[in-house]
Amino acid sequence: MDITLAGTRPTRRAPKEHFTGTVLQDPINMAPAPARLNVSRVSFEPGARTNWHHHPLGQTLYVISGVGRVQTKGGPVQEIRPGDTVWIPPGEVHWHGASPGNSMCHIAMQEALDGVFSTWLHPVTDEEYGAALG
Repeated sequence: MDITLAGTRPTRRAPKEHFTGTVLQDPINMAPAPARLNVSRVSFEPGARTNWHHHPLGQTLYVISGVGRVQTKGGPVQEIRPGDTVWIPPGEVHWHGASPGNSMCHIAMQEALDGVFSTWLHPVTDEEYGAALG
């Protein structure tokens, strides 16, 4: 058993090359091999969002506060709220983040395949982000 004490996992700012706006990440768990689960609490300021990206084994998002948005490539922009759970299948290109007027915080859970959790693509344009909700 391994217990990681609160306060020993510092908050970090998400890398600007993968996010638009201010996004903070609080690591919850990075399981050691042979496990491959990565879990983080991710907080987005209003208008902040990820780049387009995908995960080799999929991703689960659980919204804990605020109002957010999520979209898969070619699909409508969807609003997400506290208590919502989003499952993004393996390899599905998508983005997620806060709504324009509200912050949003979610728990992000994904597994690695051969050490890879995410493949990052280009930023979500303002036009894509501002599209009408589906």
